[in-house]
Amino acid sequence: MFRRMAIGIVAAATMIPLLASAQSPARPTSGQKVVLITGATSGLGREVAVRLAAGGAHVIAHGRDTSRGREVVDEITKAGKGSARFYAADLSSNADIRRFATAILADYQRLDVLVNNAGIGTVPAEREVTKEGIESRMQVNYLSGVLLTRLLLPRLLSSAPSRVVNVSSLSASPINFDDVMMEQGFSGGRAYGQSKLSQVMFTIDLAAELEGKGVTVNALHPATMMPTGMVLRTGRPARSTIDEGARAVLHLIQDAGVGTGQFYVGETLGRANAQAYDVDARARLKRLSEQLVGIR
Repeated sequence: MFRRMAIGIVAAATMIPLLASAQSPARPTSGQKVVLITGATSGLGREVAVRLAAGGAHVIAHGRDTSRGREVVDEITKAGKGSARFYAADLSSNADIRRFATAILADYQRLDVLVNNAGIGTVPAEREVTKEGIESRMQVNYLSGVLLTRLLLPRLLSSAPSRVVNVSSLSASPINFDDVMMEQGFSGGRAYGQSKLSQVMFTIDLAAELEGKGVTVNALHPATMMPTGMVLRTGRPARSTIDEGARAVLHLIQDAGVGTGQFYVGETLGRANAQAYDVDARARLKRLSEQLVGIR
């Protein structure tokens, strides 16, 4: 169940400062690129974190599991090229996301890249909601990224040129605004698809808002059915590799000429579901999202 996967609000509230003080916290050096990756303790997020650090970056690695977080930091530290620091946060809780963002803003004077990667797949099949009553995939896959990005946006702007990368999917279920929380006819696949399409819609709007301010915002489908924990839980065989997905994410982080407000499939410009390009639908989603996470 999702509750067993997530860290409770109280536990997370105490965990972040404890971890920050218990570590010998790595600090970025002058000129070192700082990249925050959510869901960096396994699968695609971990691979991207390790590769960026191997190129000399300082990685802020987010996750739920403290032991896995320390493993990532230890791996990066032992490699002796980049550096890393781990923060625990429960993305199902808007209060905890705010604590996480506050810690980052206090600890870092620059942020070059934010990668919103953490998420829940199509399993479990049952409908689950957060303590705030929000459908869990909509919260973790989409709304958490909206809130975290908004809270960290001042740092991204002051660090420009900077980038936001939203790890989305070709899986798309158009939003039924009469039942956004999917109380009727629920399926894990449809919930996942709705949350991932919402990410693309947010990407397009935020890129337009930040046009000319030095922050590029893009979304991507990194690869199809990589052998990640999310995919393996479905019982279906992998169809691509984590290497393919990592290269696609790194393309949006590192390469010049990727533009902004785009949806990539792998390393190639793609086309999302038609609803992503519906101005009225995006405006409705934006209003709802701001209400749900408590921002404007």
